[in-house]
Amino acid sequence: MFSDVRHRRLPKLFLLVTALALPLTACGPDLGKSNFARTTVPAAAGAGQVADGPITDPAVAAAVLRTIQPCQFLTKDALGALGLGTVEDDPSPSSIAFDTCRNKVKDPGGKEIRLELEIGSTLLPRADKTTGQAGGLPVRVEKTGDTDCTVAAMTALNPDLALAVSVTYAGDPCRPGQTLVEAVVQKVHDSPEKYSTPSGTVLTADPCAMADTAVVTSVVPSAKPTPSGLHSCEWKDRAGGPGVTVGFLPGLPPLVGDGYSKVDLGNGVTGFRKQQTGDSARCKVQWQHRPWQGDDVELAQVDYQGDTDGGGDPCGQAVTVAKNVVTKLPKA
Repeated sequence: MFSDVRHRRLPKLFLLVTALALPLTACGPDLGKSNFARTTVPAAAGAGQVADGPITDPAVAAAVLRTIQPCQFLTKDALGALGLGTVEDDPSPSSIAFDTCRNKVKDPGGKEIRLELEIGSTLLPRADKTTGQAGGLPVRVEKTGDTDCTVAAMTALNPDLALAVSVTYAGDPCRPGQTLVEAVVQKVHDSPEKYSTPSGTVLTADPCAMADTAVVTSVVPSAKPTPSGLHSCEWKDRAGGPGVTVGFLPGLPPLVGDGYSKVDLGNGVTGFRKQQTGDSARCKVQWQHRPWQGDDVELAQVDYQGDTDGGGDPCGQAVTVAKNVVTKLPKA
């Protein structure tokens, strides 16, 4: 996942959602005590959580979810139909993620409900937070502090992926989160709107299949791929050890500057790399794959992070993997 910051043309690789505090003194009816339409089926008494067997629902297979537009679930009409309150704005798609969108609602008392939906989230509540089901999918709910809640309808287990809603609200944030998640699951099963998928788009690509095992293990020994989202995959052999992440995202075309320099990736592709220093040696390589929407393009990115003791040639490692990924990407 990717940090939604657009000051630079090369975004960070991981999306860290920072909840914004809301005042707890707003007056008016508390939406947390309102009656929402809910369809969650409680877990069986004494079970503690839904069984953790494989999820085989074809509607939530990763290949299907990759092309679903996230903002359709947060439009004025979609949120208005849920009875959460007043929706004043159109939804805001992430500028550097295909699968994330956000909007806000004012409850009947004027308090703001901030909603963010990610299709294919991996930053999720633990399995012991499973509270029931929505549309046959296990639902995990976790409240953090007084105003924040994550509600996730699981689409895959081990590794975990989910349709996840993050809520910030000075009422009961989990209630609107559950209401929205249930509506999302229903729509996913009932002809959801999808992105256009022109020939060669990375939107449909499985990031875990976009690098040869032999090439990745030459820079990260014994590593195995693990999805870190619908459009990113991580290879890592141990905690604190080196790792490589391959990801795809929309964004502005990369440029030289602010520490980024050109690198030849072969096959006529020019990449842009930047080495970072800190607790570990790290280098990112990014390049334009094809047009996306407006001024944005489809970007491919390789992020290499070395051992915690640093050393080595992180950009050399990242470029090695990037040159391989270039040869594996979908062709127009």
